[in-house]
Amino acid sequence: MSKNLKSLVIVALKGFIFVFLAAVFFYLFGKENIALQNWSRTAVITGSTFILIGILMLKVYGPFEIGIKKSKPIIYNSTIAIILTDLATFFQLMVMNTNPNNNQSFKIEQLDLLFYTMIIQIVGIVVFAYLGNYIYFKMYKPSRTIIVYDKNDQESLPKVNHYLERFKLQYDILGCITVDDPNLEAMLFNVDYVVILETPVSERKRLVDLCYKHQLNFMFAPSISDIVELSGFSMVVDDKAMVEVNIQGLSFEQRVLKRILDIFVAVIGAIVSSPIWIIAAIAIKLNDGGTILFKQKRATIDGRIFDVYKFRTMKENVENYSATEHDDRITSVGKVLRKIRMDELPQLINILKGEMSIVGPRPEMLENVDSYQKVLPEFAYRLKVKAGLTGLAQIEGKYNTSPKDKLLMDLMYIENYSIWTDFKLILRTVVVIFKKDSTEGF
Repeated sequence: MSKNLKSLVIVALKGFIFVFLAAVFFYLFGKENIALQNWSRTAVITGSTFILIGILMLKVYGPFEIGIKKSKPIIYNSTIAIILTDLATFFQLMVMNTNPNNNQSFKIEQLDLLFYTMIIQIVGIVVFAYLGNYIYFKMYKPSRTIIVYDKNDQESLPKVNHYLERFKLQYDILGCITVDDPNLEAMLFNVDYVVILETPVSERKRLVDLCYKHQLNFMFAPSISDIVELSGFSMVVDDKAMVEVNIQGLSFEQRVLKRILDIFVAVIGAIVSSPIWIIAAIAIKLNDGGTILFKQKRATIDGRIFDVYKFRTMKENVENYSATEHDDRITSVGKVLRKIRMDELPQLINILKGEMSIVGPRPEMLENVDSYQKVLPEFAYRLKVKAGLTGLAQIEGKYNTSPKDKLLMDLMYIENYSIWTDFKLILRTVVVIFKKDSTEGF
């Protein structure tokens, strides 16, 4: 089978599952809503809503990534995407059904039908994920892969090698080789993919040239300067190709839009989560009778110091240092709040006060700032934007992710900022709440 035909099969599979999900929704709701049975205004608007919201959610959570992710993450992400799509389309349909010929006033009805629709769709997603990955890996063999590393970097190799070993259907690891090994170029004739860990810039440039020469796809571990440079805009000055890099942080328009989004999400979040606030406050008081909220000095944009608010999850009057995974200072109520990621909810107050943003680098303890900057002088780059309640490092990172890797992820967010990025990260945070090994701080 040709490469183009294989690609066509995968695209057809993805198109089929999307059509299936839409067909389930409109077939079941069409039985109870006459307006969906013909080309009425309600049908057109409802159909357009499903398609647009569906595509938007797939852009956020991943477009049925068969061959890229394992089946369970595909099921998980696609399920969240279709649930949000169904809810938005269902609400729009209820609005359209509010008319003189149907409901005189707005009503939420047919919730049982919505539930059955979602169940059938989720079953379809499960079948698609496993069947899609099965078909993909029947057509595509694992990429013959080598990992190139610097002998002075002994930390990254075990982590990356362990990660790739989990994806044996995607990567066939032929070996690990140092960047200065004389046999490196000869090995490139027998591989399909190259993973380049942290290496000296000159050596990495040589490797990139070799990969380009041999038409090999590759991934590389970027330096901090790479993140900054990659955020630039290509331009031509007279007849000379140049790259312009903006290091001033967010523009005025971006700051205004970000602030509007912050206020909107914080207000909605506070209203929706108000029962959790009440339950948490009562539980903390009943547990040890101590204070409900915990305040601590943190740094935000331009190094400004502010008091960050959290539900108190530790015993009172204990030493002040970063919590570890099994910290004996954490109370029984605190363990629950941390586990369900609700101890940070009071930071909505910080957001409304303008001290924090919904999305941004996590505010760091002042006690840690100096120690991090001694090792990573670039740590201060995180202060180009307001500290955030959630962020790329919290979504993609783990509890034990290194400070440098979290810094790189924070810089990826800052240097490639857009309001769309904030929107995506806010929605993806819903997934992270249920992610066992997600990060809670630096």
